[in-house]
This record gives sequence, C-alpha cells and structure tokens, in this order.
Amino acid sequence: MNSEQYKQKMQRRKEVQDQRLAEKNKEKGLIIVHTGNGKGKTTAGLGMVLRSLGHGYKVAIVQFIKGAWEPAEKAVLSKWEGQLEFLAMGEGFTWETQDRERDIEKASAAWEQSLKFILNPEYKLVLLDEINVALKLGYLDLETILNGLEQKPSDSHVILTGRGAPAELIDKADLVTEMTLVKHPFREQGVKAQPGIEF
Repeated sequence: MNSEQYKQKMQRRKEVQDQRLAEKNKEKGLIIVHTGNGKGKTTAGLGMVLRSLGHGYKVAIVQFIKGAWEPAEKAVLSKWEGQLEFLAMGEGFTWETQDRERDIEKASAAWEQSLKFILNPEYKLVLLDEINVALKLGYLDLETILNGLEQKPSDSHVILTGRGAPAELIDKADLVTEMTLVKHPFREQGVKAQPGIEF
C-alpha cells in the first residue's frame, strides 16, 4: 500500500468514526463490573479512580475482603485527601480470617458505608473492590446490592470488582469486563506475590 492509498483508507476510516461519534451523544452514570480469574480487576478500577480524580471528581473506594494490611494504593491515593475516601473494611483473605460470621459482619458494614457513598450525589465514582467475592461467598444479599445500585444518582458511576460476579449483576451492569487468566508466574514458576505487582 502506497502513501496515497493509506491516506485514502484513513480518511474513509475517519469518516466512519466521526459518524459513530456523532450518533453517540447520551451521558449516563454507569454500573461497571470487572470480574474473571485473571489479574487486573482492582487495577482497572483504580485506573478509573485516577481518571476521575484527574477530572476533579469526588471518589470513594471501599475494599471488601481486603484490609488486613495497608494497601500500597492507599498510601499513594492519600495525596487526594478531601477528594477521595478510601476505606479498607475487610480483614483479609477468607482462609486467613476463618470466621464466617465475622466476615459477614464486616461485609455488611462495608456495604452500609458503600451505600452512603453511592447515594451521595457529591461522589461521581464509587469503587466497590472485591464485592463480587463477598457476594459469591454469600456474605451479602444480591437483591440488597441490586436495589442499592438502582438508587444511585443518574450521573454517578459504580465499579464492582472481584471474581465470580453473579449473572444478575452482569445483566444489570452497563459495562462488563472479564479478565482471563492465560499465564501467571505464581502457578507456573513458583514466583511469590511481589510489591508493585500484586500489592
């Protein structure tokens, strides 16, 4: 393909793209789900958090399950004090806690706090990290979560991360991404979790 053919091809492509963009003119607060067995669900959510902070929006992060340690993300994001609320409300992995009733209690408290953020129109984005795991393990009632999401302001966004997102939540969501595990050094090479990569 010579440069003139390339230029013509790109001009046609631009016309198609411009037409698509002209047709898409609605704005709407989204329910976003990041699920699947692959790595990157929380990381993708945190990327959206950073974008929102960059736009000057008020943001809240509530971590379900996680919380036995201070996540590195919390240290970095603390620079947005006043613009960001970051609550790690779990007590760690379920195989570490080994107390189902306490895990349910912690997940319920995290949801109550999450709902306050979701209903508050000042918060443009709320990240519910690992809530899908809490749902999968039966720590939270799915209908309660779906009813809470139904009440969110029309222009705010809620991100729900974690493996095993229930089908009803996926149906309710506007944007769903499934992370697929292709290869992981922990399994194939015995490489332990490393700072900056896993935590």
